This record gives sequence, structure tokens and C-alpha cells, in this order.
Amino acid sequence: MGLLERLRPPLDDGAIIELYFARDERAIDETDKKYHKYLFTVSYNILGIKEDSDECINDTYALTWSKIPPERPSSLKAFITVIIRNISINKRRTQGRQKREQDSFEQSFEELEGLIGEVMVERELEASRLSGAINGFLETLDKRKRYIFISRYYMGESIDRIAQELSLSRSSVNKEIAAIKDELKAALEKEGYKI
Repeated sequence: MGLLERLRPPLDDGAIIELYFARDERAIDETDKKYHKYLFTVSYNILGIKEDSDECINDTYALTWSKIPPERPSSLKAFITVIIRNISINKRRTQGRQKREQDSFEQSFEELEGLIGEVMVERELEASRLSGAINGFLETLDKRKRYIFISRYYMGESIDRIAQELSLSRSSVNKEIAAIKDELKAALEKEGYKI
């Protein structure tokens, strides 16, 4: 990709998806141009190793190329986020890392584990129902709360990083997370989950 091409604003997601459907390899370049930094952040928050995260990004592009078409995602960003998270989590598992000081990724899931715990069943249908309930809950949150929830529990961001991004104190972010978790608990109980 030449200098002029790099300076051009990225294509919108719909145009990038059309490149995938046309089997035009520029689709990967455009995806990389628009989402490389974001994908790296997601993967690095899980793995903590630059080289592994770079490898996961390449695997994400390859898997995206093989899945589009036939799939036509309504959100390219959400689609590739799921792919990079799964690849990064699988890489983390297969590396068989010894238990070490708990990192932000592990902490974020342990925080939710106490809230959701046994609700996370293995059956795909039930997991899908729970995912729908959580997504419905996220739609009720204001922009800042949604950012905090997704950053912490989906991207595995540290409390300090979220506080820095929002120009808040660490304790303010912790208070908002506690409030969001209480709201999520109430929303899930309303959906019939016993927590």
C-alpha cells in the first residue's frame, strides 16, 4: 500500500465487505488499515505478548477471508472482534502458561464470574439466550457505562486504562463498574436467571 493510499480515509464497513464478496484482496488491506490498532489492543489485552498478538491479527484476517462470503456480517467490527478474541483466547489456552500473577484479562472475567457464575451453561442455546439478555441490557446503558462495560468485560482493559481514557479516577470507575454489575444482576433476574 503506497503513501497516498495510506493517507486516504478508510473505507466504510459496507464497502470493505463488498470487497470480500468480490474476492478482492484489498479487503484485507482495508480491514487492516481501519482496524489493526483496535485488533491489536483486543489481542494484546488477552495475551500480553506483541508477537503473539501480531500472529493472531494475521490469523484473524485469514479467517475473515474464509468466512466472508458466505457470511455477510451486519457489523464488520463486531465480526472481526469475535474472531480475534476467540483466536487469542485459544492461543492463550494452548500455550499452557503457568499460573502467574493475575492479569487484567483474568481479573475482568473473575469479576463477572461471581455475578453470572452458574448461569453460564454449556448448552449453546442457553448461552445464546444469555448473550441476548446481556446485549439487551447493554442497549439500556448510556454511552459511558456501555464503554466501561465493554472495555472491561469484553476487551479486558484494566481499570487504570479505562480511567485514563475517560479522565476519571480509578475509584470512580470502580464505583461505576459496581453499579453496572448491580444493574446487570437485576436485568438478568428479570429475565428469569437466578443469581
